[in-house]
Amino acid sequence: MGAWSKVRRVFTRDANLVTAEDLLNLAREGRTGGKTVHVTNDSALRQSAVWACLRLRADLESSFPIDVYRRVQGLQVEVPTPPVLVTPGGSEVGIKEWMYSTRFDLDRAGNCFGIITERSGVIGPDGRGLPGRIDLVELGQVTVRANGAQITKFKIAGKEYDPWDVWHEKQYTVAGFPLGLSPVAYAAWSIEASLNAQQFARDWFAAGIVPSGTLKNINKTIDKRQAREVKDGFRAAVSNGDVFVHGVDWEYKPVQAVTQQSQFIEAQQYSNGDIARFFGCPGDLIDAAVSGSSVTYANIGQRNLQFLIMNLGPAVGRREDAFSRKLVSNPRYVKLNTDALLRMDPQTRAQTLAGQITSRQLAPSEARALEERPPFTEDQLAEFDRLFGSRSVPAQPTTAVPGASS
Repeated sequence: MGAWSKVRRVFTRDANLVTAEDLLNLAREGRTGGKTVHVTNDSALRQSAVWACLRLRADLESSFPIDVYRRVQGLQVEVPTPPVLVTPGGSEVGIKEWMYSTRFDLDRAGNCFGIITERSGVIGPDGRGLPGRIDLVELGQVTVRANGAQITKFKIAGKEYDPWDVWHEKQYTVAGFPLGLSPVAYAAWSIEASLNAQQFARDWFAAGIVPSGTLKNINKTIDKRQAREVKDGFRAAVSNGDVFVHGVDWEYKPVQAVTQQSQFIEAQQYSNGDIARFFGCPGDLIDAAVSGSSVTYANIGQRNLQFLIMNLGPAVGRREDAFSRKLVSNPRYVKLNTDALLRMDPQTRAQTLAGQITSRQLAPSEARALEERPPFTEDQLAEFDRLFGSRSVPAQPTTAVPGASS
């Protein structure tokens, strides 16, 4: 029976799930082997590829402006943003930090939690005031009690809370399961291999696995007692960086580990690429591109667009849906402005705006507003007239139709 089946069965018995590592521990049942590194959400952060993926996604999402809209006669009209989407954690925690923290937890554990400590005056669909403040809590403090797909209680730092008093977002979901899944649990085999490789390297270079070198008397044969005394003296000297003093009859030769170092590096690169796939980050964006694979983009805008469409965009869309359902009243809805990720270089941006003006998709005043500039003044327009002639738009070329009268 797989790990997921066991966890699912536990929930049907109205039991507790404490951490995402429970899933990993279930997957380990019946597994035997030598010394390994136990991977948790925290220990996984020691793997640089895990940290890079989490940091990149959280950094980018926290930079997206959050806007609130409603539909008026078929048009999208921006409305004031509620305080919970400006300072969700009170005066000490702004929206950028809050978004970073929650995205970090969602990506590493599949869930994020917070206690709703204030309510706004706006009544939500459940008849209660919409959240006005959400104080985030550390994942390790949360225990969830559920009956099937329904969460019945949250226990945070030893205190029980009803579901409506707790902010809970989830991702990596499975039908019928009340929590999001942790990629750390499922990626653990890959991460564990990398952490074990790191542990092996530390043991290797710390002489924990094989002799770090040989100390040989080149003039005479020594017995075990003498060898032990020399070894103890040598170890005592070099362990703290001191100088080892010996006569001309001793020769020290470090053991070469070129092959093992190469194997370690290869294992590390493979694990990094594997982990990048688990955490939804292209390897090249975290400097962990797999050898032999190459994708070329015309510009950074295209690269970021591909990342947004294929990796980050769907997660952003789910957050927009959660915010729209839980933080604003219908018919308002929340949008994260991903244009911050799709910034173009100045030349490409100028060409794009010029093309939209020429094709009548954008007015010059709107284009200047996008550049955070005020509309042209009459003096500026007169200066254009002096330099380029009439301010009227040049006539567009037309194609004559054969047989048409002039």
